[in-house]
Amino acid sequence: MVTFRFHHHQVVGRALPKETDVHPKIYMMKLWATNEVLLEKAKEGEESNGQMLAINEIFEKNPTKIKNYGIWLRYQSRTGYHNMYKEYQDTTLNGVVEQMYNEMVFRQGQASMHPDH
Repeated sequence: MVTFRFHHHQVVGRALPKETDVHPKIYMMKLWATNEVLLEKAKEGEESNGQMLAINEIFEKNPTKIKNYGIWLRYQSRTGYHNMYKEYQDTTLNGVVEQMYNEMVFRQGQASMHPDH
């Protein structure tokens, strides 16, 4: 059994109800985070002007079959913001995100070790 550093979560929340807006709009977001970071952010959210209604971990339906995934991402570097699309193969989406993070960390390390930077 492989354990991943990042887990896929669905977070549902809303702003605190006020007299002007008794039923605020509910938002749903899917994200990858470590469990420690997610718990820390949930506590911060409770202290701010929002409510966390639900935090659920999303699991893969068929984690034994290799699938192709494509990830669009936007990141900031020293030269500005960049858009990137990359395809990966793995049995789970968590595995793909782990590969992508490891690749980005490796690229960052390579750039800082390059003599021209």
